[in-house]
Amino acid sequence: MSRIVTAGIDGSQESIAAAAWAAEEAAVRKCPLRLVHVWNDGTTSSGAGPSDPEAQRRSAEALLHQAADHVRLIRPDMQIEAQQVAGSPVDELSGESRRSELLVLGSRGLGGVKGFIAGSVSLAVLRCVRCPLVLVRAGPPEDTAPIRPPGEVVLGLDLPDPSPEVLSFAFAAADRYRCGLDVVHSWSLPPVYGPGSTDVIPTLMAQTAAERRRELVTALAPWTEEYPHVPVRRECLQGHPAQDLVDASDQASLVVVGLRHRSTRLGGHVGPVIHSVLHHTASPVAVVPHD
Repeated sequence: MSRIVTAGIDGSQESIAAAAWAAEEAAVRKCPLRLVHVWNDGTTSSGAGPSDPEAQRRSAEALLHQAADHVRLIRPDMQIEAQQVAGSPVDELSGESRRSELLVLGSRGLGGVKGFIAGSVSLAVLRCVRCPLVLVRAGPPEDTAPIRPPGEVVLGLDLPDPSPEVLSFAFAAADRYRCGLDVVHSWSLPPVYGPGSTDVIPTLMAQTAAERRRELVTALAPWTEEYPHVPVRRECLQGHPAQDLVDASDQASLVVVGLRHRSTRLGGHVGPVIHSVLHHTASPVAVVPHD
């Protein structure tokens, strides 16, 4: 894996926003930025774009120049590598995730509605990505500033077995951005405790809440020691993980979630929490794959 941040470019406003966000990230990481455009070479199905290979190459070159010019408005001294590739966007971008420190893609906006929908390519790449993937929605068309709200990094954390890769990514991001880290863990009682357990539910909830708070403190202890200058807010909530994380992410600079590698006969699986965050969070979302 190279020390490089890669952004996928397809000519959309969302991909331009992704390039701007990736440029800022590459600058703070002190590494180069690679802009990649994948055009169809005729071996995969495509419903858009010119069919002539030479015309596609010229179109790809123009799109990459446009994205690079936009990046240079924000980061004039950024080291940029532009690359056009013929093939399947999903396959080629998934391959880029094996060669990059971070992959950044755009996601379609919902107009005036807060939130965004990840496109089919983004979701397909997400299912097989090997490095952290950040999905970025577009701002107003006239906005050339990098998309990074001034808020905290928000981390959705699974317990009792949190991923070191996810924790490391979130703490390092907050450290780079010089902001706080809001760690959100949601829990609920097992379904076996139904209406007939009314008398014991308050005690069980109190015990479960205390246990989860202890687990949260224990999970974060090594990382707060490694990053003593990162302010950490711990939220241990009785509720639904997806809704709690979406609520906490308002005005976040970045939302971080983990994606466990699990394959089915239909391919990689993206769970309901990640889907909810991608569809209802306006902030950039970092999905960190782990075993």
